[in-house]
Order: sequence, then structure tokens, then C-alpha cells
Amino acid sequence: MAGMKEQQFTEEKPLLPEQRGLDSDMQDKGEEASGGPACPASRPSPAPLNNPPPPSRPTHRWHVIARHWLRQTRRRASGVLPESCEQLMPAGDWKEHDVETPYGMLHVVIRGAPKGNKPAILTYHDVGLNHKLCFNTFFNNEDMQEITKHFVVCHIDAPGQQIGASQLPQGYQYPTMDQLAGMLPTVVQHFGFKSIVGIGVGAGSYILAKFALIFPDLVEGLVLLNIDPNGKGWIDWAATKLSGLTSALPDTVLPHLFSQEELMNNTELVQSYRQQINNTVNQFNLQLFWNMYNSRRDLEMNRSGTVLNAKTLKCPVMLVVGDNAPAEEGVVECNSKLDPTKTTFLKMADSGGLPQLTQPGKLTEAFKYFLQGMGYIAYVKDRRLSGGPVPSASMTRLARSRTASLTSASSMDGSRSRACTHSDSTEGVGTVTHTMEVSC
Repeated sequence: MAGMKEQQFTEEKPLLPEQRGLDSDMQDKGEEASGGPACPASRPSPAPLNNPPPPSRPTHRWHVIARHWLRQTRRRASGVLPESCEQLMPAGDWKEHDVETPYGMLHVVIRGAPKGNKPAILTYHDVGLNHKLCFNTFFNNEDMQEITKHFVVCHIDAPGQQIGASQLPQGYQYPTMDQLAGMLPTVVQHFGFKSIVGIGVGAGSYILAKFALIFPDLVEGLVLLNIDPNGKGWIDWAATKLSGLTSALPDTVLPHLFSQEELMNNTELVQSYRQQINNTVNQFNLQLFWNMYNSRRDLEMNRSGTVLNAKTLKCPVMLVVGDNAPAEEGVVECNSKLDPTKTTFLKMADSGGLPQLTQPGKLTEAFKYFLQGMGYIAYVKDRRLSGGPVPSASMTRLARSRTASLTSASSMDGSRSRACTHSDSTEGVGTVTHTMEVSC
């Protein structure tokens, strides 16, 4: 049976200076009235001047106020930088769990409880990150919070990658990518989820896709950012090994996360994440996860009709990649292996390697329409219009507000049917596939 350790996150509000003084006076009076420490006189004599002052409340609580204020001012801005990995999660009761699985303990952070037949929103981060570094900016977005309040949200941290994780023992055999996917059914069963909508980035996308291939009945939809369905060849593997010998681990991982343009410009985001990866993620544990990701095998999926007994994802999928992102070719390759009637390909301009950090508002908008297409959100509030509810039937509405881009698909396979948007009206010409490639 799965074991669990549970911890309730509580956020204590800091006191103002006036309240601190009042609190101290009340504490002194309370001790006097309750027969506190015995005193030789009826009233305690004044403390000598050379004695240290009575302890006050920790000053670090003011940092909580500062972070909260800064987060509020940045809430509507895109590309929010994490102040630190101690950044608070969105408002609500978050609970931390350690769930025992057949392949070891898994760290899980969860908010809410299963709501009827609605799926849980389950996330899995990329290598070099954890759920906070990977998803805080995205889930702190105001519109995203409006969505997630209707669902239970479950963040997964790969073994040893969470904040404050102890170093894994020497000789520890890190789970393979297949085994990491095999841990997830225990989590789903443990918390009583009937199904999930997965949001993965990089390595997390690979793990969620593998999970959906093995357990299709547990997955209702997937949002896969920067997925690479192919294993590394010998040349790539050797190059990664050589890079690991000549560079620090964070500098080895960063090219996997960010575009060459971002790295060359050494943007503020890159600098911040170099520091965060170096200071908050256990480097020994990260090296094990990095090695295992680079040892992955090809995802065994092919579009129906391309090979004998082809197997592919059965659920709706939204593929997301930033323009000029390091994973762009891999995402295009993945698109060619999926069912075109259930796949949306979203290519985001000016978003770099991690769109959920640089364009959280646009990604949230796309996620809204994705859920609407699955029938889980009856309407969305579009603040750009009148602020009223906007009824929707499918992801089509997003495609109509964007410029269709077919270049990536045609560069991979010119013989494939040209991708285009499907429409509720009679505007379509000829036979239309449902794969949408949207630049935004």
C-alpha cells in the first residue's frame, strides 16, 4: 500500500510594529497574571541596560510582505522572474506529500480535492527544474488561477529534485524514464483521481506522454511543452558527456532550457535561473536525473496508418514550443506522430525556450480554450472585450485570433496534408484536418 507523509502549509501573517509592541506588553501581563516566573518583588525590576533586549518576532517575516507586494505588482506582467524558490504558491491550501511508489518515494504538492468527474491538473517539470521553478510563474498568472480554482492541482517533483531534497545515497539507481512514468498511477490512485489533464515541460512532457501511452484511460488531455520524442544518438550522447566534463552542471543544462539567443544575450531570466539551479537544486541528484533523461529511448508512437500496429496518444494533445527554442525540431517531429484530429500545435513567437515563464498570459489563454474543447469550462472571461462571458465550442476561437503557420510542418513532411483550422462555419475548403499550427 502506498504510504504518505502529509504536511499542511500555513502562512502566518506578519504583525505590524505597533502590534509587535502590544503583543509583547500583553505577553508580559499574561505572565504576571498567570503566576509566571517568580520575582523577588511584586513588580519586576527594570532590566539592566547592558542586557540584550527581549526577543522580537523574526524580521524575515517582512520579506513575506515584500514578496507578496512584488508578486501583486507583477501579476499581470509576462516573463516574471522568480524572486527565489521560496516564492509563495498561488493562494490556497497547498499540501505536501511523500508518496511511496513501486520505484521509490515521490514528492507531490497538491491543492484541493477531486471535484466530481473533473480530471485533476497534474504537472511534471523539466530536468534542471522543480515544480516551483518550472510552474510558479504560470500558475501565479491571474487568469490561470481563475481556471485552477475549479480543479484539483497536483505538482510532481522528480525524485530528489524538490527544494531542500537530501542528497540521494551513493550507488542509488535513479529510475529510468519508463519507471518515472510508472510511478504516476500510484499517485492517481492514492489521491482518488479518476483521470488527469497533464501539463509537462521537456523531460516532464516525455514522462507524461509515456504515461498516457501505457495508461490511456487515466489521461483525458495533455499539454506538452518542448517535448522531444526521440532518444539521443551516439553523437549527441558523446557531446553531452564532453560538455559535462568541461562545464559546470548548470551551464550544461541551460542550453536544454533556453534558446541560443537567450544564452548569447545572457538575459536576466537566464542569469536568474543559472543561480537558482545552482543554489536550490541538489547538484548530485540533478546529475542523476540529467543522465537518465539523456539515456531515454524513443517514444514508441506513430500516426495510424504509417506503420503496422501503430500506437499513438489517444487523448487530445496541445503541443507548445517557443520560436527558435532548442526543442523546436523535436516538437515538430512529435506532431508528425500524433493523430491530426486530436492535436493542436502552438508555436509561440518571442517566447524563448520556456514559454510558461516568458508568455504565461498567452499560454493560459490557449489552455482555457483547450479545456473548453474538452467540455470542462462553459465560458471564459475576456478582459480585452466587455469583461463578460464568452461562449466557446472548441479551440477554434484561439486559432481564428492568431496567424496560422504551416512552415514547420511542411519542412518535415511535404507530402502530408496541409494543416489548417477547423471551423464551425462553412468556410472550410475540401477535406480539413484538425491539426492546428498557430503562431502567437
